Amino acid sequence: MSATADETQTLEATTMRRVILRLVPFLMVCYFFALLDRVNVGFAALQMNHDLGLTPAMFGFAASLFFVSYFLVEVPSNLALQRVGARRWIARIMITWGLVTMGMALVVGPTSLYAMRFILGAAEAGFFPGAILYLTYWLPSRYRARVMATFTVSIPLATFLGSPLSVTLLELDGLLGLLGLLGLKGWQWLFVLEGLPTVILGIACLFVLTDKPKDAVWLAPAQRDWLVGRLATEAAGKTPVGHISLWGLARNKYFLTMALVCAGASATGSTLSVWQPQIIKAFGLSNLQTGFVNSVPYGIATLLMILWGRHSDCRAERTWHTAIPLLLAGLGLAALNLAGGLTMTIVAVSFALVGAYAFKGPFWALSAGWLSAGTLAAGLAGINAIANLIGSGLMVNIVGLVKTATGSFALGLLPVALLDVAAALCVLTISRAHARAVRAQAVAA
Repeated sequence: MSATADETQTLEATTMRRVILRLVPFLMVCYFFALLDRVNVGFAALQMNHDLGLTPAMFGFAASLFFVSYFLVEVPSNLALQRVGARRWIARIMITWGLVTMGMALVVGPTSLYAMRFILGAAEAGFFPGAILYLTYWLPSRYRARVMATFTVSIPLATFLGSPLSVTLLELDGLLGLLGLLGLKGWQWLFVLEGLPTVILGIACLFVLTDKPKDAVWLAPAQRDWLVGRLATEAAGKTPVGHISLWGLARNKYFLTMALVCAGASATGSTLSVWQPQIIKAFGLSNLQTGFVNSVPYGIATLLMILWGRHSDCRAERTWHTAIPLLLAGLGLAALNLAGGLTMTIVAVSFALVGAYAFKGPFWALSAGWLSAGTLAAGLAGINAIANLIGSGLMVNIVGLVKTATGSFALGLLPVALLDVAAALCVLTISRAHARAVRAQAVAA
């Protein structure tokens, strides 16, 4: 290897190490609180449903409203990020949703809960696809699966750490009132104390994040030049989804298929985050025991999704690394109907969550590789928005309705299992079509 090649390799290694250490841990902490503030309603329900007089169907509807407004605002939010800049827009998103989360403590009945969940979805919309878009501004393609898997590890980590935290906050029910501190219920303190750090982190975004590599004064000039050049070279490559209009994107088969694929994993993660605490508590556990047992599958998923993302990068393979986790998620959810006790329930849920979260790194790397720079902002946001509306909003409601009608959570999760299997088949099919399109372009060139 020549000296010039050695120097380039060293420059690449030092540049990417500095970029990753500067941006990824901070964004992970931000996303941790995004997920915590989104799913803490599942733990609040252990007390709140009784206080507000909510049935399972009413609670499912309230939880799902988050995803309706999320869907409506997601794409406009990501386009605004592209125009305004990630630093200011991500800060705006976080401060807004932190304040709304704290405001959840003020709900007094079903109607006010419906309204606040809808507002929360609109406030948080754009953060996840915005962060993914932002990372594509900084990461060459060979780094994307492992870094995105590391970034999205905040999803299971939020529940792994948030489960015991949330149920501990529930124990504050009335306790602080003895000290003259408002006398809020435990579920109200949960919303207040978990929303406040998000506001603080939102302010910190203004000082930590940098919009583009060319503006990074914390990189040496040679590092900036290398990174800008590398990303420009990759952006010049042709892809089947080029620079098309928003309406054209909505009719594009790659975009629509990937949204459906993402819906499977989204449905698995969201339905379990909302309903799993109640599934586990039904075995006769206390709130505190429920929180700690609930965290076990998420701890397993946290570790395995990082290893799976690294394996995808090492093999430079995305399709099967996306499809296999979806099949695993479907298997785990279907197995809940055969689980007769707590141990087998936790095993089945672990399979489902490992699949749902191991999917994310390879999938987002695959999606980003298929979208051009001009389509990336709307494309990533649109995929995530549609996936959340179908996979999360619709399926969370279905589980609640089936539970009300049959008394069984496991039966309510069967449609989610079928969606996972269909999503796996879709990603295999569309990947073959993509490969044929790439070969046809090569021949035409």
